[in-house]
Amino acid sequence: MSLIYHLVRSADWDAAADAYHGSAEDTRDGFLHFSTAAQIVDSAAKHRRGERDLLLIAVDGDQLGDALKWEASRGGQVFPHLYGPLPLAAVAWTRPLPLGDDGLHQFPVMD
Repeated sequence: MSLIYHLVRSADWDAAADAYHGSAEDTRDGFLHFSTAAQIVDSAAKHRRGERDLLLIAVDGDQLGDALKWEASRGGQVFPHLYGPLPLAAVAWTRPLPLGDDGLHQFPVMD
């Protein structure tokens, strides 16, 4: 299993039935934004700092097939992008992301 990670608002996640179709930002960009374990903390600080009610979603990237593309993005880093809905069957786990006093999210241990 090759885990990749996605930040999702609780209300958006609760609205998903068989698949998650992404946030308004994902829809605007044409793909769901994912990160590796090494990238996710910086991604949260840059794009979701101070945002409450976030979940961290761990996804088995091996189950996403050709819809998952690894593409250069911020600073030349390669990020996983999913072109299509996320099937809920590919989700390994979800965890809440509480905020620290500094406005940064407190992450669980990731595999």
